[in-house]
Amino acid sequence: MPAIAGMVTANGAEILLSIFASCKAWEVFPGKNTFYCDGRFLTANDKTVLCITSTLITMTTALFIFNDYRATLKDQAYGIYMLACSLLLYSFVMLMLFRTSFCDPGIIPRASSSQSAQVERQLIDADVRKNGYSGYKPPPRVQEIEINGVTMKQKYCFTCKIFRPPRSSHCSICDNCVDRFDHHCPWVGNCIGRRNYRYFYLFLASLSGRCLCLLIFSCSLMNLLILSKEKHNGEILAALQESWPSAFEIFVSFFSIWSVVGLTCFHTYLTSTNTTTNEDIKGSWKKNRAARNPFSRGSCLLNCIHVLCAPLPVRSFNPRAPANIDHHEIYNKIIELRDSNRNNRHDSQMRV
Repeated sequence: MPAIAGMVTANGAEILLSIFASCKAWEVFPGKNTFYCDGRFLTANDKTVLCITSTLITMTTALFIFNDYRATLKDQAYGIYMLACSLLLYSFVMLMLFRTSFCDPGIIPRASSSQSAQVERQLIDADVRKNGYSGYKPPPRVQEIEINGVTMKQKYCFTCKIFRPPRSSHCSICDNCVDRFDHHCPWVGNCIGRRNYRYFYLFLASLSGRCLCLLIFSCSLMNLLILSKEKHNGEILAALQESWPSAFEIFVSFFSIWSVVGLTCFHTYLTSTNTTTNEDIKGSWKKNRAARNPFSRGSCLLNCIHVLCAPLPVRSFNPRAPANIDHHEIYNKIIELRDSNRNNRHDSQMRV
């Protein structure tokens, strides 16, 4: 992307306008994300684990339909309904997975140099008026605000040059500040934040309750038992060799039961208390017994309704908007910083 440094000339305005007219904000986005469909969708740069997730879900479903269903349920009166239920659940799981993976989790735009300088001047002026200090000292990097009677701190992000809103945090993998940051999930290839948490929860709930964890496991086991009894005189190893897809489904489903169901229960607890994974790990509301969660609605039901059913906020960052001078300035500085860090690592390796 063309740099804008040193472009202050007589016809600089026309040059800048020509650059901005042919460039959108997502093309000069400084975070570590990959955009698709002209900025409509995004994921983290590393999508390997996401591909593994979708492949495992699809493979186990296909093996269930073409192996276990045909062996155990096809001739049953209710077999067709089990097949339809399995396909519907699979479709819903994949829809929630991709909705979580390719959705903006709540990225907070970075501040430009002029914006951060203005904030810094305001902080210094406020500190001078409060303490009467006439000399220069670094401005405070923490602000205190009150939410529902509870005093909370807004921390300054040195990467994004902003005071992060409450409950937000900077993701080191995606290199963005995310509103109501929960965690970065490699299994879905995206951060989990305010704008995609409900889809992540529905993905977990549907995955743990569907065939992959319960129906496929039970039908696969039943198929193996039938084979071992009727064809191999009860020898389970011989049945495993003949019906290896069932063995594969049992292996995947067994570990899915403990991991996915456990994770679903954990996030059900977080949803009912209106707490994020980041807050629970840090013990934001547990370290001090006198502290209370100012975001709680007072009951588990109201918390669940607020987290899962409240209207989604509008995107703070519009990737399809035309890029302006601030976008280019932030992008060029980040590229220069990353190139410098890469060169420093290369030099240190050469010395070793």
